[in-house]
Amino acid sequence: MSESTPVLIAGAGLAGLSTAVFLGLHGTPSLVVERHPSTSTHPKARGQQHHVMEALHLAGLAEAMVEASPKDTGFLIRIAESASGPVFREILHATFLPLEGLTPARSADASQAAAERILAERARELGAEIRFATTLESFEQDDSGVRAVLSDATGTRTAHADHLVAADGHRSPIRERLGIGTHGRGTIGRSIHWLIRADLAPAVGDRQVLYYLQNPRLSGGSGTVVSTDEPDLFVVGVGYDPEHESIDDFPEDRALEQIRLATGVPGLAAEIVAADTTVAGMRVADRFSSGRVHLVGDAAHTMPPHGGLGGNTAIMDGFYLAWKLAAVLRGEAGPGLLDSHDAERRPVGELIAENQFKNAIARSMPHLKRPEDTPPIEDPGMLLFGYRHNGAVVPEPGDDGELLEDPTEPTGRPGSRAPHARLTTSDGELSTIDLFGREFVLLTGSETWAKAAEQLAADLGVRLRAHLLGGEMTGDWTARYGVTTDGAVLVRPDRFIAWRSRGTGSAADLEHALRTVLDR
Repeated sequence: MSESTPVLIAGAGLAGLSTAVFLGLHGTPSLVVERHPSTSTHPKARGQQHHVMEALHLAGLAEAMVEASPKDTGFLIRIAESASGPVFREILHATFLPLEGLTPARSADASQAAAERILAERARELGAEIRFATTLESFEQDDSGVRAVLSDATGTRTAHADHLVAADGHRSPIRERLGIGTHGRGTIGRSIHWLIRADLAPAVGDRQVLYYLQNPRLSGGSGTVVSTDEPDLFVVGVGYDPEHESIDDFPEDRALEQIRLATGVPGLAAEIVAADTTVAGMRVADRFSSGRVHLVGDAAHTMPPHGGLGGNTAIMDGFYLAWKLAAVLRGEAGPGLLDSHDAERRPVGELIAENQFKNAIARSMPHLKRPEDTPPIEDPGMLLFGYRHNGAVVPEPGDDGELLEDPTEPTGRPGSRAPHARLTTSDGELSTIDLFGREFVLLTGSETWAKAAEQLAADLGVRLRAHLLGGEMTGDWTARYGVTTDGAVLVRPDRFIAWRSRGTGSAADLEHALRTVLDR
């Protein structure tokens, strides 16, 4: 039996489902296969940061994530001896820091289990087919596409796809089959964690909390206590050395001893619902693309959980890749556009993974600190909105290609995120961010530029829309974008600036920019 699909996605976690959602948003269907019987049922990553919520707003999912978030005053991170104290340091999760000057989006704090269910439902609405309990057994690729062998309870079948997206986790059989290596700090710790049901309200209150524990009495000297969507359900983890012990060396009596030490509640009545092991590490794939196969999420980068951007980065991988795949499949772009997936996302993946490793050192693993290690970036705005993409853009003379810039002082340079600027319309206020996401956008105060964009869209068959600012839509935007009202700024569907003309120019300049970015 054989079937075909434009894009085959292996893995229905945050990265795979997000890719399917945003492909659907651009009119491209996909087939998602997942070897597990459902989306995640275990507490994992929590929180959708502001840049993610901008993307999810485009897909009509922002409010759903807010609704799935705990209805309390915030999510606390505590570095402590136990969940009962003493507390060495307390951190208000960056989810709740004010970033109004950078974005119109609000954040959310839905769990990964809730987020995956929401994404899966929306992906189906937008044309994706999701098959659980289905394994990608093998694949091969050539100039005509990818041929994959899929298996489920009914047997095996062949699927032909134009492109394959590897969202198959940190072990990534697809990455292994491609021979793509990884680099980074490697494995930095292993832990045993228990899903427990217990009344910890006297110790942790009724807020969502994450404790990083430093306690020599705990196995491995460290541990975690994490709340879940259910008020009496928690995850408790401690370190262990797999060379000398296994999960079998933690029978119920020893497990309860460790759980009581971690919670700081002697004699705690706890039901152990499940137990498992996990690996914390920092690795980044040496390449994010190989021919028609593209890596996203944990297949592309794994990182310690400290900092909370692992799941967020996985979602954004799908967001940034989907529009490129859709443009190539529609014939609007040449295949070279997809080369920018590695050029743009790998440096960002390395940046965030390294920063989370530094957070892990600072919060729970000080013994891993090296003399050359610098402190982590603490500014959430820099990590969410300050990174630049240096691939499918037209760089300006003198641009050194630096990866980060301060988003509170935007330059408007190609490769930078299009800045948030407030605009006024007859229907009320909106942000420049609200104008992006579905197609290329040309921001300009010049009718000449606007007409040139309209003609070029028709001539090239490209989804390009001009927004003429200064008439019915007004606002102080030119300084933030580094242009005059006679200038123009070309913004990609992912809200990154592709090209700009600081002042007057020609339609040929705009055409050259589009052809360069789209590999035409």
